[in-house]
Amino acid sequence: MLKVVNIHKTYEGQPLLTGVSFTVVRGETVCLLGPSGSGKSTLLRIIAGLEEAEAGQVYWEGEEITALPPHRRRMGMVFQDYALFPHLTVAENVAFGLRMQGWPSQAQKARVREVLDLVRLTGFEARRVTDLSGGEQQRVALARALAPRPHVLMLDEPLGALDRALREELLEELRSILRASDVAALYVTHDQEEAAAIADRILLLHGGKIVREGTPFEVWNDPGSLWAAQFLGVGNLLVGECRPGPGSPLLKTALGEFPLSCPHSHEAGTRLTAVLRPSAVEEHPEGEIRSRVTDVLFQREHFRVSLENGLYVFLPRAPRIGETITLRLKAPLQCLG
Repeated sequence: MLKVVNIHKTYEGQPLLTGVSFTVVRGETVCLLGPSGSGKSTLLRIIAGLEEAEAGQVYWEGEEITALPPHRRRMGMVFQDYALFPHLTVAENVAFGLRMQGWPSQAQKARVREVLDLVRLTGFEARRVTDLSGGEQQRVALARALAPRPHVLMLDEPLGALDRALREELLEELRSILRASDVAALYVTHDQEEAAAIADRILLLHGGKIVREGTPFEVWNDPGSLWAAQFLGVGNLLVGECRPGPGSPLLKTALGEFPLSCPHSHEAGTRLTAVLRPSAVEEHPEGEIRSRVTDVLFQREHFRVSLENGLYVFLPRAPRIGETITLRLKAPLQCLG
């Protein structure tokens, strides 16, 4: 198990990481998710030993490795720009770490064949990496990182240089590769959809701290704070006053009063922010929300409909721009406090 304890780091005199702690177990993929500049890549470099923290410790299987040089930590790194050696073949690139560790020649060849099979590049051994597509180059980089059997595989925005279609294709492959390799993996991204697709567990980083932790389902369904809800884009944010209601509290907003789901008790008149999920509505003649359509955008399985009152909702049909529609909530608003 990788254990990171109370990491602190400043950048240009300002705090970047302030007391970050978490664990990653073998066979688990943990995603560090946050906006650019939140310290995700710096944290990865600290764990790998490429950068020093002002305070904190890093452990592997209970043994502190904070002071160990990078080559003794057995951390595999995969970068956005691949960082391959252009003058070497695919097999030579993959074998590089094995040579540095002094593996015997036959053992190197066997391991290279094994990891190239894992990343579905069998038969590419003699090809130059400069002749490969971006997706193929990234799979070579992944094979090279996995070859020396690292304790932890760290991936820093590995799909950022790829186009959308290739990114989605490689993301599916990457999930199966990580599952088959049974390695502890730490994955950095600022892309919410990518994090949801790849992670067993998400750590949401903001203001130098982990502000939310959980499975993708848990984080998206309960972001836990206004900032997290805004960053994740979970839906419409409504501000209003808490009012007592029949059976459950209500939130009085500029758009009307709506039932509110909240695990906490609030006094009447308390000002709250709540989420109206865009999928938590349906068209109904007796609905609580009535507004004119200002824009319609097709998004695969539904239409994203923007309304004059500032809301956006997901509907199975495409209303006309300028049409007035009436919507009913299928679920209460979710309180963020």
